[in-house]
Amino acid sequence: MIEFRNVSKQYSPDAVALRDISFNVDKGELVFLAGPSGAGKSTLLKMIAAVERPTAGQVIVNGQDISRIRASAVPFLRRKLGLIFQQQRLLIDRTILANVMLPLLVTGSSHREAEQRARAALDKVGLLERASAQPLALSGGEQQRVSIARAIVNRPQVILADEPTANLDRASANKVLDALKAFHSVGVTCLISSHDEQMLDAAARVIRLDHGQLEVAP
Repeated sequence: MIEFRNVSKQYSPDAVALRDISFNVDKGELVFLAGPSGAGKSTLLKMIAAVERPTAGQVIVNGQDISRIRASAVPFLRRKLGLIFQQQRLLIDRTILANVMLPLLVTGSSHREAEQRARAALDKVGLLERASAQPLALSGGEQQRVSIARAIVNRPQVILADEPTANLDRASANKVLDALKAFHSVGVTCLISSHDEQMLDAAARVIRLDHGQLEVAP
């Protein structure tokens, strides 16, 4: 599903984010991306979504070479991806139901279909009863679960989560992780960056980065 072939990313002569990275993630696999701050985790995830482009090498997603994708094709690529970032970027003037509906409305779904699917997504993350709440009325962990619902409402093939449990207490972090694992259990490929060693200790597969390089070949 995801393949990096000798990928490097250099912003300037003194700023190299990734150095000759190669690895594969199979369809339906759950993989954690570990490493200290500045190791290149966020850059790597952004490359899969074509937010960043490699300086060298190839990034292949579901058989498509993202490093060569046209700008006009990027929105269609991202419809197959569920993107979850530390900053939820929820619209504070709309209910959480409206926030989750938005990706579907943007891509042409009817209001009725968007609402049905958004309610189903909120139900999967345990927040259906808060559908009419405003984002600022929710805890940090609940807001992160709303961002997961918004990410999966388009039924993506791949979920990319960048430190989704950062700054959350253990109970909230576990709920966020359980929500992600639930989607993995039905066949969604998940790549999750984290510095939470307790979470990483229980992971089946971890790819570790250090200063932009693979610490241990996966």
